[in-house]
Amino acid sequence: MKYDDASWHYGGDFPKDLASEKGATHMAMFVSWCLLNNLAGSIHTEEFPEALGALKTRELSPTNWFIQNCDEKFTDEDLDVIGNKFAAYYYESEDGLFYEDYESAAGEGAKTLYHIEDSWITFDKLAPVLSKRFDEWSAIAG
Repeated sequence: MKYDDASWHYGGDFPKDLASEKGATHMAMFVSWCLLNNLAGSIHTEEFPEALGALKTRELSPTNWFIQNCDEKFTDEDLDVIGNKFAAYYYESEDGLFYEDYESAAGEGAKTLYHIEDSWITFDKLAPVLSKRFDEWSAIAG
């Protein structure tokens, strides 16, 4: 199952002044957080552990890592069972708060969600919010 795809974002109303890669930044931040918090699917842990190691050592920005290793697509293969349940609740559902949290935690001063900087600084602003949401979800999900 595909949760998100950068190509869904860089068409239509996507800001003309931005590179298409900016359509992947929000999902790259979420996927990177999941993978760095032990929610990685076997494609990352078993098939491409060296790529996961590069993420852990921050060799590339979250978006560059995501583009190189996930082909601009966020799918259920990226996460383990728990990660997919969390993604379905927080990222994918109509009631999910991911986009709201993403913009409020990382988007201060950004013209649009696509203008949010792809950097580890941005990731570090967002990570505590994602951790809090995961803990809240874990408490109700059991």
